[in-house]
Amino acid sequence: MKKIFAALLVVCMMIPVLALAEGEIKIGQADYAAHGEKCFAVLTVAVQDDVIAAAYIDEFQFMTKGDVIGVPNSDAGFGESFPEGQVLASKRVNSEYYSANMAKAGSTVALADNYAAIEAFVTGKTIAELEAEVEGKDAAAMVDVVSGCTLADTLGYVNGLIEAAKAAK
Repeated sequence: MKKIFAALLVVCMMIPVLALAEGEIKIGQADYAAHGEKCFAVLTVAVQDDVIAAAYIDEFQFMTKGDVIGVPNSDAGFGESFPEGQVLASKRVNSEYYSANMAKAGSTVALADNYAAIEAFVTGKTIAELEAEVEGKDAAAMVDVVSGCTLADTLGYVNGLIEAAKAAK
């Protein structure tokens, strides 16, 4: 239910932006290792006239079964190949759970809020503008560029969204 609501909310948020636009809208998506090597991100953008009109980040990793909501069919045949006691889960769907773990490490900003800050940062920019923003920056410097975001791998998420924009068709 939360997934459907989140997807519907994203579509509703995009309607005003897309309704005012004049050029062709293209959707781009990239599977990207934006944060370490134990998960993967699915990054999606709507691009219009070479400008990112909307962006969406989700990330997936194995989490403790029973503590989180797994991806569809986790409790069926698809889940049979998961490691014992683990389930493949969306970090966005399980933002509250994941954010609690981040808080144990000292984070003060919820995961979904961090994603929203990055999504807002890239929206309204061209690929060239974003490439210029990240050029020569390391991960630590990029955290200071995106207002409201405290994720150590902000650079990885922005680079992933750039790849998604480049893939727009």
